[in-house]
Order: sequence, then C-alpha cells, then structure tokens
Amino acid sequence: MNATRWLAAVAVLVVAGTGLVRSDDAVDMAMMAKIRSEGLEHSHVAAIFQTITTQFGPRLTGSPAQKAASAWARDELRRFGLTDVRLEPWRFGRGWTLQKLTLEMVAPRYTPLLGYAEGWSASTPGVLVGTPVYLGDKTAADVLAMGAKLKGAIVLSQPMQTTFITADRLQPTRSTDPTAGTAPRFPFDPARIGKPGQAFIHALHQVGVGAVLEPSPGDDGTVFVMGRDEGADAVPSIVMAGEQYNLILRMLQRKMPVKLRVDVQGRYYTADPDTFNVLADLPGTDPALKDQVVMLGAHLDSWHSATGSADNADGAAEVMEAMRILKAVGARPRRTIRVGLWSGEEQGLLGSRHFVEQYLAGAKNRAARARFDVYFNTDAGTGPVYGFYMEQDAAAKPIFDAWLAPFRDLGARHNVMQGIGATDHLSFLHAGMAGFNTIRDYTDYDTRIHHTNMDTDERVSEAGLKESAIVLAAFAYDAAMRDGRIPLPPAAQAARH
Repeated sequence: MNATRWLAAVAVLVVAGTGLVRSDDAVDMAMMAKIRSEGLEHSHVAAIFQTITTQFGPRLTGSPAQKAASAWARDELRRFGLTDVRLEPWRFGRGWTLQKLTLEMVAPRYTPLLGYAEGWSASTPGVLVGTPVYLGDKTAADVLAMGAKLKGAIVLSQPMQTTFITADRLQPTRSTDPTAGTAPRFPFDPARIGKPGQAFIHALHQVGVGAVLEPSPGDDGTVFVMGRDEGADAVPSIVMAGEQYNLILRMLQRKMPVKLRVDVQGRYYTADPDTFNVLADLPGTDPALKDQVVMLGAHLDSWHSATGSADNADGAAEVMEAMRILKAVGARPRRTIRVGLWSGEEQGLLGSRHFVEQYLAGAKNRAARARFDVYFNTDAGTGPVYGFYMEQDAAAKPIFDAWLAPFRDLGARHNVMQGIGATDHLSFLHAGMAGFNTIRDYTDYDTRIHHTNMDTDERVSEAGLKESAIVLAAFAYDAAMRDGRIPLPPAAQAARH
C-alpha cells in the first residue's frame, strides 16, 4: 500500500473507530507516517536488542553486566542526540554472579542434570559428592534436630513436583476469550510454589547443609530461576528441572545407591552497593507546556539463567528505539518526552519506585507531580503492541483508541479496560499519576519464557520489535502534543486523595 492510500485508509479508521474524541486528539497523520517510515525502513531496534542480550547477556540487578548495560544505554541515548542523559544511582545492595555450576548424578549411573543456581546463592565449600537427603516432609525444627547429620549434605528440600505450568494467561485482545475485559488470568506464580519459608532456610544454614536442591514447576525441562539475597542465611541453592528432581526422589524411594556431584561457585559484589536507572529527555518546545512530562519506560535488568530477551531486553530496546525515532524525524513535542530504563524491577519494581519516590511522590514533589502527564510502560509478553491495559480509565480509552488505529495493519488490535499487575507502571499509578502498560502476545510466555532458562533471542521477532517501537514513539508524541492532560485512571485518582 503506498503512502497516500495508507494515510487515507487510516484516516477512515481513526474517524470510524473512535467516538468521544475531542478536536485536540486528532492524529497528526503526517507525523505518524514519518514515525512509521523511520521505524520500518531505518530501524536500529534489532541491533540495540542484540547488544543488550548478546553483548551484555544476563543482567541481574547489581551485577557488573547490569551496570555495564546501563552505562552503554546512557551512551547510546546520548549518541541519539537526547538531552540531560544520565545514570541515576540508587542504593540496592550487593550484586552477584555465578562463576561455576556442576550438577550431575554419578551413581548408580552417570547423568548430567539440568539446573541453575538461584540468584545470590552461597557457594559450596568445593565439590560435594554424596547421597542426597530428603527433607521435603521436614519442618525447620526437624532440620535443627537432625543437626550434624546434615552438615555438608546435599539435600532435597521439597516434595515431588506434581503440578506443572502448562497454560499461558489468556489474551485479552481476543474477543473469543471468555475473560476478555476482566483481570488477566495467570496459571500460577512459580516463585511461590513449594518455596521453603524463612525459618526453614535459617535452619538449613544453621546446620551447615552443603547444597539445597528444589524442583521447578516448568514443564518439559523448563526451569524457572529467580532468587533473593538471604544475607547471612544464604545457602548454596539450585533449582532443578522438575522431571529430573522427581527421578532422583523415585530412586531414593527404591533404596537405590544414588550419588550426586554438586559444585556452586558464585561471587558477591559489595564494594559498590548502588545500581542505576538510565534517564534521558527530548525537550518540549511549547513555552506553556514544555515543563510537563510524558514518559516511556521499561526495565533493563533480568534474571540470570538466560539472556532476559523477552523479559525485558525487547522492551528496553523498543523504548530506546522510540526515542531515536522521534529524534530522527525531527519531532518537536510540546511537552518533554522522557525515557526511563529501570533496574531492580525483578526484585519488586525497585528502580521505578525509587524514581517516583525521589521525584514525584509525597508533599515535597507536589509541583513535579502536577507537571507529570502520563507514563507508558512496556513489559510482559512478546511481539507487537496489541494495545494498552486502560486501568479502568474510561475517559482515556477513546483517546488511546484513536492513537492506536493507524497501526492496525502492523499488528495493533485494541485497548482493553482492565488493568495488569507486576509492571513498573504501578509505581506511577500508586503515587497518583497516569500509568499504563502495553498488551502483547502471551503465547509460551508463562509456560516457557518468563523467568526461565528459555528466555532467549529466539522468543523475540524483529517485526515485533519494530512495531512496538513505532507504537510507543507515536503514543509518546501524541500525548506530548495534546492540548489537555491524559485523564487519571481511578487508582491514580484514589491515590491523590
């Protein structure tokens, strides 16, 4: 379709597909064409994405790789010609990287076992070889009573894995989904299944176990791997493929002479407890509006068993590319457009929360909050942006519908009224500002990708990267050019009172 026919077709969609749109919500189709052309014909997004995943690899918060990726992103945004490009430090704690992992069955036959050390795992005191001890039916008190019997032992901390993740959440932009318009359904949270409590972990540390093995609920060898810094209670901990964990347990139940070889060597980084958010601006040009801010964001950190490609290198690359596109097409937004690349998202939205608390939340930031317009986040899922979760913001939905319409031929679908949890837009929403997250494809996301050893580049398409960057650039520009502010979602209105 040539440019003239495309502009005409989209104009019809914009008019026909949206009802309650004010005159200041009219889409600048000439600018949309420029954004589209730059994003499709001169895209940098694949190169940005592959630098994040291949050059820097896993980016666990506080690790050297995460800090190096943040510094690179700062330099790249500066190279794009953005202003006030900066690393903003915030106190996180010690970083960690895995240096070595051995996990094998050596008797009664040899089998390499699939597993990954949890983040911030302690190291084993060298190579451990021995028959594992089953503790899946024991309490913290039982562990302490066993005492010296467990010193240096390889232990199986959980019962047999009988529940596996076999279904992804439903796609809310499909009209055939019976739950469309309601809260997204997650199969369940693998981080909460069968995890030992704090008292149990403390007991394991007290008796000096050598290594702790636990099963993953991932199906077909998928291993969900996360972790947290247990401080002085940290023990060497490995998450195994659930099927192999179960095999070891069945062999023990048959009194077979099972022996495992385990070696975990990690490194803590304590010299610099700070980590960084990356921020950059495309300044506003309207004297009356330039101090107001429209913001794009995504988290740059990841878990460590894969390259964090879909969670969330793709999102980070897309918001960087969106800013590059806007600069390349000579956009002169009325409001300032700001980008944020967050760290610490995987530990509880920590980076975005720090930013909001420092610059936008509370009485001290009342004036800055009044100048903040809207935050667009991209996280969860892969592929093109289908639309946005509207957070029950009925007043904003026709505006977003008009802005999304020009990109239906690239994969956009529609916006939905429901909200979504566990992404960085909540830091803004809960502090009384408009915050929205993209809707993307969830095929294999919950079952095979999210927080697993399978979160690799193969899960991400270049076409999806391009479309997402274009839509994000367009939404940022549209919001920055609009006469009025984006209406606040109900949750943000409640937070302001």
